[in-house]
Amino acid sequence: MTKTIPAYQRIKNAILDNIHSGKWQAGSAISTEMALATEFGVSRMTVNRALKELSEERVLERRQGSGTFVAQQQFNHTFVEVRNIAEDLKSANRDYEAKVVSKRAVTAAMLDDELRRKFGIDEMATVTHTDASDAPILYEVKIIHVADGQPIQFEERWVDAKKVPHFIDQDFTVVNTSDYLVAKIPLESGSYTIRALAAPNEVADALQIAPQSPTLVLRRQTYSAGQVVTFVKMWHAGDRYQFSGEL
Repeated sequence: MTKTIPAYQRIKNAILDNIHSGKWQAGSAISTEMALATEFGVSRMTVNRALKELSEERVLERRQGSGTFVAQQQFNHTFVEVRNIAEDLKSANRDYEAKVVSKRAVTAAMLDDELRRKFGIDEMATVTHTDASDAPILYEVKIIHVADGQPIQFEERWVDAKKVPHFIDQDFTVVNTSDYLVAKIPLESGSYTIRALAAPNEVADALQIAPQSPTLVLRRQTYSAGQVVTFVKMWHAGDRYQFSGEL
């Protein structure tokens, strides 16, 4: 049996689709409660529930007397959340350059277990939808961040293709991946880990170090409306980079 989606959830989904597609940008007003009630054929009370939940999830911002707006959530003010490698290196007066190693669309058949788990993708659901087998599920980009001619960071990033459909079209030698995502989609939270790992061959080649050399790897996933929008691995040569902050 097909489970009926509650009316308030359909309204939430429609609002999120408009935000993710870029129809409603951060800071812009969305349709009024009355307009949404008319569009979906429901009461204003039902619309109010949808808007209230999205406001509590920090996707929307309700301003009394002005309406409801798309909120742009900034990360917490910690070193790993707000800054990106380009900003760090430029602020240190280093000569910065980004080199794109590869960009590609990832289909259901190309997903590994880690990506399925990170993005909450059901393997059986993707297998049964054979008509959409060639549709991109994620976008993948790999970038070497260089300072003064020396590789400092190797970035491997995956982005939800539906939520950020034009991500793959960007020139990431000019546009920073994190900056683009912050500008295009409301980001509500993130989590990360930092580990010391031996460099696999691909990473060693990118960072111009010997295979199995020590590296620091920051793995971060970022959420919008409770769903992962992007997952990234940032590899750093152990003797060229350090993480620091204040307590």
